[in-house]
Amino acid sequence: MVNSSQFPYFILTAYLDMGYLKYFYFVIVLLLYVVIVFANALLIVTICMKRSLHEPMYVFLCSLLVNELYGSAGLFPFLLLQITSDTHTMSTSMCFLQIYCLYTYAHVEFCNLAVMSYDRYLAICCPLHYKARMTSNKVALLIAVIWLYSFIKFLITLCLNLRLTLCGNVIDRLYCHNYYVVKLACSDTTVNNIYGLFGTFLTVLVPLIPILFSYTKILRVCLVSSKETRQKAISTCTPHLASLLNFTFGCCFEILQSRFNMTSFPRLLRIFVSLYFLTIQPLFNPVIYGLRLSTIRQMCRNVLVCKKSITGTKSEQSPVMNIF
Repeated sequence: MVNSSQFPYFILTAYLDMGYLKYFYFVIVLLLYVVIVFANALLIVTICMKRSLHEPMYVFLCSLLVNELYGSAGLFPFLLLQITSDTHTMSTSMCFLQIYCLYTYAHVEFCNLAVMSYDRYLAICCPLHYKARMTSNKVALLIAVIWLYSFIKFLITLCLNLRLTLCGNVIDRLYCHNYYVVKLACSDTTVNNIYGLFGTFLTVLVPLIPILFSYTKILRVCLVSSKETRQKAISTCTPHLASLLNFTFGCCFEILQSRFNMTSFPRLLRIFVSLYFLTIQPLFNPVIYGLRLSTIRQMCRNVLVCKKSITGTKSEQSPVMNIF
């Protein structure tokens, strides 16, 4: 038995023997990663460039999109490397770094969606007091708390894992997973399990309270309001609800697969379920917000055609300049 920090690498056994098909899968995953980076970066640039989008709703959305890039960076480069490799191993330090990155990504995502639900509650239920309650300082404070709380919370988890004595280094996953690392421990994991349960309770309960509170209030307002108010509320809440449900279901599938024996299910299905919330959510958010919110759609068009318009304007002005 050796301490976890002394293991040179972990072996990931969930990768299939794909032969020459690995290059096909490499291209598919690479294209998916490029689309995710482009779509999220486009919306981030659009929100940052346009002053009309410097509102709390879009600032929180920008934080959400930055988190998608952060989580994708923790998964896709390594995934691409493993697909083309014949030996599916990961150094111990990189394994714990990936665990930290993916877990903080998931926590920031859930907390960010919770804060966005609170923002929608204020905008719909307290429109006259919205600007007074959701000031720029409060927005910055909420975003800072979301990120710092997530990083500190899982830094403690990481430190507890590093002190474990492990009996093996084989993980039946496509990426490093905290639960599977703890299962390899030969030493006492009581502290890890207690903090894990407490951390899971906080991870779920802290964001869930504002989400349930906000949508309960929004539903009450919709039931007693005019048809126009209901349509406006539905229009602004639909992207957020869709993103929240998609992420929640993806996380639930992953937790169920980790905690229960699912060997009776097809291997490809288990692989898809394990990657769902890490690959679909970063693609889903820019698509659902970009398509649903007309303001963002129009601004994205403006950003994309900006360079072309400037070039066209210069070419049109040059003959006039020559005349004078």
